[in-house]
Amino acid sequence: MEKKEPLLQFALFQSSVDEGFWHRLSSLKLNKLGIDDSPIPLIGFYAPCSHSQVSNHLTLLAESLPSELSEASLTPETSHGNRNRCSVPGILYNTNTVESFHALDKQKLLKEVAGKIWDDILTGKAVEDCSVLSRFLVISFADLKRWSFHYWFCFPAVMLDPPATVVNLRPASQLLSTAEAESLSAACNKWRSSKSTTDVPFFVVMIDPNSCATVKLLKDWEAYQNDAHKILFGFYDPCHLANNPGWPLRNFLALITARWNLKSVQFFCYRENRGFADMDLSLVGEASVTVPQGWKDAVPNAVGWELNKGRKVPRCIGLAQSMDPTRLAISAADLNLKLMRWRALPSLDLSALSSVKCLLLGAGTLGCQVARMLLAWGIRKISLVDNGRVAMSNPLRQSLYTFDDCLNGGAYKATAAVESLKRIFPAVEAEGIVMAIPMPGHPVNSHEHDSVLEDCKRLHGLIDAHDAVFLLTDTRESRWLPTLLCANTNKITITSALGFDSFLVMRHGAGPFSHASSDFNAETANSSSADMPKCCENDANEKHRLGCYFCSDVVAPTDSTSNRTLDQQCTVTRPGLAPIASALAVELLIGILHHPQGIFAEGDINSSIGGAAEQPLGILPHQIRGSLSQFSQMTLLGHSSSNCTACCHTVVSEYRSRGMQFILEAINHPTYLEDLTGLTELMKSASSFSLDWDKDIDDDNDEGFVEI
Repeated sequence: MEKKEPLLQFALFQSSVDEGFWHRLSSLKLNKLGIDDSPIPLIGFYAPCSHSQVSNHLTLLAESLPSELSEASLTPETSHGNRNRCSVPGILYNTNTVESFHALDKQKLLKEVAGKIWDDILTGKAVEDCSVLSRFLVISFADLKRWSFHYWFCFPAVMLDPPATVVNLRPASQLLSTAEAESLSAACNKWRSSKSTTDVPFFVVMIDPNSCATVKLLKDWEAYQNDAHKILFGFYDPCHLANNPGWPLRNFLALITARWNLKSVQFFCYRENRGFADMDLSLVGEASVTVPQGWKDAVPNAVGWELNKGRKVPRCIGLAQSMDPTRLAISAADLNLKLMRWRALPSLDLSALSSVKCLLLGAGTLGCQVARMLLAWGIRKISLVDNGRVAMSNPLRQSLYTFDDCLNGGAYKATAAVESLKRIFPAVEAEGIVMAIPMPGHPVNSHEHDSVLEDCKRLHGLIDAHDAVFLLTDTRESRWLPTLLCANTNKITITSALGFDSFLVMRHGAGPFSHASSDFNAETANSSSADMPKCCENDANEKHRLGCYFCSDVVAPTDSTSNRTLDQQCTVTRPGLAPIASALAVELLIGILHHPQGIFAEGDINSSIGGAAEQPLGILPHQIRGSLSQFSQMTLLGHSSSNCTACCHTVVSEYRSRGMQFILEAINHPTYLEDLTGLTELMKSASSFSLDWDKDIDDDNDEGFVEI
């Protein structure tokens, strides 16, 4: 009875995925792909086995994926010349849901990739670029909330029917003569040391009658086949097993059989030790291949799904435990914002949000809420100004403080708020400034002038160093100086104020010198006013500019803290009011940052649907007034006043001309601002008009009427 030759059995490719691959995939998914689940080209890497006990894997690295800066084709960059990285093309199907991942037709996907390999064999592409023989496939689902990844590798291999058999598979040092083995070792080392061939995984070995071995490209086989005494078809074998060649040989045999009609193939499994050819570890064998007539007419069956501990199931890896907690917090915090860009808000500018610097004046009920809302919108640079301490009554309403902050006299709110923000989100760039804001109607004596002036200069510097300012203090007069300084430097300014059951949220318009240079040094302002920019501005121009918090006032801000009862000293409001007003204030800022006209954007109201509908975030109102008692909210529009005590041309010009002396006079003399802006004359005119009107009525009365 004739002895049957044993079947040629191959060791399946093994996969390895670097953690950087998953981070790159996550970034690509969030920032560029969104819900697009189109196939993504990959580049995998492998190298010949380099250890007698360990096989090499096909590895995916961060550079296996295209970068976010790649063109729309999403093609990863391929590098050549690295002896430890033989590039292999692959394809990734990343689904949007875990259900879709499990529902993928794996057999269909396997056949599609196997069909490409077979087509490359028949057209000769695999001879020119032999890396396509090892095409691979990956399916995955990235759970970016939990930082876990489900995945499954497939290494499609064409099945020969009947299967190939093997004759005399042994180490190369045993099957070849000593001279042949030494020459082959030297030739392989030369091949591997050349930058042009070191990462070419399939080749032909020609051994002449003098036992001299030469390594050639596959495309050179036909030209040199008649000159060789012995021909070996070699490949980089990632497998370490002594009795089994690696997986790449399967498609290599299909190529040799289909292209050159060889029935008996001598193959060479090239393996290394310490970076050099190892003829004891490398294998040489002979495969017998028998194929039926017409087998090229259809794509042969294929196999290749990787086993997971001997079972045909996908793998899952979780990275949350291995990630730096701060980095994990940043990724999780940005997740909601990046998901907005998938469908709801593609134009969301995350870089603008992360770079904007916000100054919060007041770290009380409003300041705490605004700070947290800013974090939720991806704003990471926040400074808080407050000189108060945390009282026992604060933690229930002011969300950044706890009972411990109230002990030992209470921690400063500004510093306690920053510490709380860093506990909530370690990556926040927060700063707390303990200082008082000088206020009109609160006179200072000569001994306090220097400290008050220092506070003014410090506040000026803070406003100048930030992009947006929130006025969140609990008195009207404390908002005056920041409003003036913001108008002078043309900063985005948002005010939020609370009543018992009503609130006001508004954005200030651009300053009166917004079209001129706003560079100004308050310390040198007293030296000369001749060099200040001249700006001719009339009432009509003022009306085209949105008003500030003080534009509707007919009196200057004065002391509102003295001689007040307990309920007037505390901010007595319904608890639900502050979160609503704070959220609207932050939403106003986001709207300004995304509006093409920014701070110069006109004020929209509810009925102005036309232009507002064109903005991704909807309307951008000037003022929002709400009432909890009525559960109502309205948007209002008010233009700047030429008599405003905080932002009009006259006041800002006076500040630019006189600097800190102007501030001191406004603080110490209650009527100074009213006299300067013309409010005093305006009130006199109004009183005079009233008297004249009464006189006219008196003249026109009939005698039968009695004057009351």
